[in-house]
Amino acid sequence: QVQLVESGGGLVRPGGSLRLSCTGSGRSFSGYTMAWFRRAPGKEREFVGAITWGVGTARYPDSTKGRFTISRDNANNTVSLRMDSLKPEDTAVYYCAAKVRAGDTYDDLNYAYWGQGTQVTVSS
Repeated sequence: QVQLVESGGGLVRPGGSLRLSCTGSGRSFSGYTMAWFRRAPGKEREFVGAITWGVGTARYPDSTKGRFTISRDNANNTVSLRMDSLKPEDTAVYYCAAKVRAGDTYDDLNYAYWGQGTQVTVSS
């Protein structure tokens, strides 16, 4: 069974940091661009950042640029998301996924193998 499993979510105070992990099984994801998305209550799923295969170039939307950092470890089939300077508006369920179709990196329709998500809550 091919799957991605996210972990590392939790409750953190505003300004704090958290590191999420996404571990793949059933196949190697080293040849895929991997991305993180999030969904806040009552909102659509939002692109958080992505990292390409090979060189590992990362892309971020303005909402996370400078605060979030994506990295990958192909040997262990994992992708990580380091989140700093967290804000209450970062509260959401965070998902990782593999880009399986050509097209916009920001578009979740181009992704598959979604994990079950991990909850991140930023609150004082």
